[in-house]
Amino acid sequence: MPRPLRVAIVGAGPAGIYAADALLKSDVATAPGVSIDLFERMPAPFGLIRYGVAPDHPRIKGIITALHQVLDKPQIRLFGNVDYPTDINLDDLRAFYDAVIFSTGATADRELRIPGIELDGSYGAADFVSWYDGHPDVPRTWPLEAEKVAVLGVGNVALDVARVLAKTADELLPTEIPPNVHEGLKANKALEVHVFGRRGPAQAKFSPMELRELDHSPNIEVIVDPEDIDYDEGSIETRRGNKQADMVAKTLENWAIRDVGDRPHKLFLHFFESPTEIVGADGKVVGLRTERTALDGTGNVKGTGEFKDWDVTAVYRAVGYLSDKLPKLPWDIDSGTVPDEGGRVMQESGEHLQSTYVTGWIRRGPVGLIGHTKGDANETVSNLLDDFANDRLQTPGSPEPEAVDAFLGERGVRFTTWEGWYKLDAAEKALGEPQGRARVKLVEREDMLRESGA
Repeated sequence: MPRPLRVAIVGAGPAGIYAADALLKSDVATAPGVSIDLFERMPAPFGLIRYGVAPDHPRIKGIITALHQVLDKPQIRLFGNVDYPTDINLDDLRAFYDAVIFSTGATADRELRIPGIELDGSYGAADFVSWYDGHPDVPRTWPLEAEKVAVLGVGNVALDVARVLAKTADELLPTEIPPNVHEGLKANKALEVHVFGRRGPAQAKFSPMELRELDHSPNIEVIVDPEDIDYDEGSIETRRGNKQADMVAKTLENWAIRDVGDRPHKLFLHFFESPTEIVGADGKVVGLRTERTALDGTGNVKGTGEFKDWDVTAVYRAVGYLSDKLPKLPWDIDSGTVPDEGGRVMQESGEHLQSTYVTGWIRRGPVGLIGHTKGDANETVSNLLDDFANDRLQTPGSPEPEAVDAFLGERGVRFTTWEGWYKLDAAEKALGEPQGRARVKLVEREDMLRESGA
């Protein structure tokens, strides 16, 4: 009787779990069957949903419910707290699996090359997000001394960062934030948060719902300058062809014409301001310099030569995420992705790296919403199954599932399991229950491993 198709997925965030789901829904899952192992460097699964979504977005975290149903399937195993390539590398994986899918996502900040970026008080948004989401591998404290703060970027991450900086600590207390984050935010001195976009309202990358949520806080006054409401032919075309862009523009227009209220924390959304320098003194941020831009007719902008200095003492860059280079895989340094065709990893020679695939942000860069990775996963898995049907996959020497457990045991790798996640989940919910909270997230890796039974 033929054995099941053995597939390893490196990265147990949404992209990896969607790939597992696509495999389970395929004809191959019926005969000869599939056997899937997910490897995740964190002790807990779910990737950026756990460590990249703001804590006051429980609606998005609800996606975990759907992912749970996939990981509950008996054909899937989870190996948490296993790092690629330290604990297991590509050659190791080839010994156990017919195919390997990498779905490691993107967690680092993309560079912004302007003078002063290295100053004390200049931060990457990804690092701040990791802190307030209780990531075990970042410091437990965050400096929140600045009364006036700049956030560079007009995507949803920029909004998350600005909103967390502008809210009070007690507003966020009902969420799953751990005690160290609540204590840190209580010391936050920010009274003004300025968000800067290089282009106009029609080009903003906010989702309409995320944008509107800014105005729901009783402590945040959202302010838009009427002079920043400007459109050219390209912008009008964008609005006509993109319902979301039109909804964002309408929301911004409404805010621009209303009277400014008296909520204590001010959050300014600035457009047509291109950051040119973070101004420093004695090694610290003392301001931000921007150049005013103007639309050029196509929806793009050009500099006007008019500069302005903004009185801020902290700057957060939210200009995109960047993936970490994966050893033993080809790499496109400009895009920060693995070169591929339809999810098949492609070498410089133009040949497919046998039995090796990518999906999600490591494949196409950090763009789109969480749900967009489903299409990626379906395409990648379709091509993997095509290679399987046409005998293009390599044959592993030790395809037995127990061989993986033995390998990690011999390496002394302390790994968590899907059953362990249920234990950790219960422990975090128990921490939240006395305070009437859904959960309190555990931060220390050792605590997570202990509660997971690893």
